[in-house]
Amino acid sequence: MKRRLFLQFPLLASVLAVAAKNQPTEISKKGFVVKSGMDRNQEELNIMGGQFDCKVSSKDTDGALCIYDTVRQAKGGPALHLHHYQDELFYIIKGEFIVKVGEDTFNLKAGDFAFAPRKVPHAFAKTNDGEAQMLVLFQPAGSMEDFFKQMSKLGKDIPKDQEHILKDLWATHGMEVVGPPLKF
Repeated sequence: MKRRLFLQFPLLASVLAVAAKNQPTEISKKGFVVKSGMDRNQEELNIMGGQFDCKVSSKDTDGALCIYDTVRQAKGGPALHLHHYQDELFYIIKGEFIVKVGEDTFNLKAGDFAFAPRKVPHAFAKTNDGEAQMLVLFQPAGSMEDFFKQMSKLGKDIPKDQEHILKDLWATHGMEVVGPPLKF
């Protein structure tokens, strides 16, 4: 009998450890405000023709979610890619975007929303002249914040031939490049 209890203890301990890890952190119980044009972490990330401001950090949600407000000047967007572990969501605040999710292509304007499930190839591109703005949400957050920090080190413009140049960086962060950026 005692041996059975001894053998069950590691199983019980591992279940309790997982349960403890899934408990929300104290910070998730505090509200906060991030002002317009400001970043949650007071960082300035200029990536792929736009400014990316983190509004909700993975640290705020115990890794469940992160949200970026991106104000874009340049037309275009990222290469066709997929996330192995995150859903990606797009909410258009102003301007016009084309969003491809799987085999479907959507023309989005202010107030429109698109959902790209994990493991489904997707891409977006800003198509209008002038400024455009979009909220991008990742659920769960994964390492997307680190990905954007690394991207910001490469410069503010949309990289030429990005589907080849950035392939390793994307793979390191749980994504896979599966094609070129959208043409419009």
